[in-house]
Amino acid sequence: MTTWPDRAAAQLLAELTGKIDHQLTHAQALRRELHRHPDLSGAERPTADRLRRALPGLKATRVADTGFFVRLGPPGPAVVVRSELDALPLTEQTGVSWAAADGAMHACGHDVHLAALWSLLEAARSVELPVGLIGLFQPREEVQPCGAESVISSGVLDAEDVVAVIGAHVQPRVAPGVISTGPGAVNAAADRFEIIIHGHPGHGAYPHVTIDPVPVAAAIITGLQELIGRTIDPLHPALISVGRLEAGTAANIIPATARMEGVIRTMDEADRSHLQQAIRQLAEHTAAARGAHAEVIITIGDPVLFNDRRLVRYTDSLIGHLGLPLAHEPFRSCGADDFSHYTTIAPIMMAFVGVHQDPTVRLRHRSDALARQEIGLHHPEFLPSEDSVRAVAFTLASGYLAGTQLAHDQG
Repeated sequence: MTTWPDRAAAQLLAELTGKIDHQLTHAQALRRELHRHPDLSGAERPTADRLRRALPGLKATRVADTGFFVRLGPPGPAVVVRSELDALPLTEQTGVSWAAADGAMHACGHDVHLAALWSLLEAARSVELPVGLIGLFQPREEVQPCGAESVISSGVLDAEDVVAVIGAHVQPRVAPGVISTGPGAVNAAADRFEIIIHGHPGHGAYPHVTIDPVPVAAAIITGLQELIGRTIDPLHPALISVGRLEAGTAANIIPATARMEGVIRTMDEADRSHLQQAIRQLAEHTAAARGAHAEVIITIGDPVLFNDRRLVRYTDSLIGHLGLPLAHEPFRSCGADDFSHYTTIAPIMMAFVGVHQDPTVRLRHRSDALARQEIGLHHPEFLPSEDSVRAVAFTLASGYLAGTQLAHDQG
């Protein structure tokens, strides 16, 4: 049996990674520029313009309003490599000279992903590609409705004969420099819910003539946690998180309503359907038992992210060929990513790249207790080190070549 990567794949991988290394300083400078000027979801056009200017001579096709893609290589089958354009509504607290200062921040590593994809595309310009390479700069990963759905529904990829879609994400919970792929479910489905409890307002001194929605909300929140512990198989990852709770305007007024918002995260489709229904029943019955009324709104979000087994196998072979460490156990989490939607058009694979904090980040204002806490994704001090651009670019190059082999298998 012939081992893979074969000579041609190994040579192309060496060419791509060599060119990525040659232009690494430029990629890191681009990352800093993108980090300094983040754009929120739906308003990413300035970021997209910066990237288009950084890719002179490549035809850019607009997609999903503020996103775009470019294509290199021969006509026919193509592998899509995707990165995300948007930042988060956070005030940066890293203290570096190139920190953002406008209330938005690349606190999820999207600046690293963008610079890595730019580096791969630049490297691919001067090599002979076996199948097409589509660099997709996607908007609105952080919000609903998400950018991936818009890209797919626009139909712009329908004529591209897409055989695989590849992504990579920095992940501080993976050891620095380690790459994690893993077949099957690696990210959870994420559905949002809103519960509005309607009571009867009045003076805080006379609760017996009111229907107080606040203790109803508290009972519902407690019950939501019991749904996970007592109705879901304990071997199945599942979470219900209430991230927002609001009620009332003054200490001595029993309010008319209380409102909560949260997220359901599941790795199993049956659990997903069950919890959507169970949350509705729990809220309605808990409120009714106390004379109140609960209105439940569930918004379907991203599905489970399933990595294709063949893409994982080929990618792992290439990463091993590069001498990069692979995770002993695949990283799987209840995080969600709209990348999961691309499985409707082709096999997909998301890799997680272990990173550590940039050593220049100042943490002088953190107490000893806080200093022991993890600085992870979506944290205002999160800043992957500059070598993460290289690690992500190498991972994307490996994923692209894995997709070319998948195209060969199908052809």
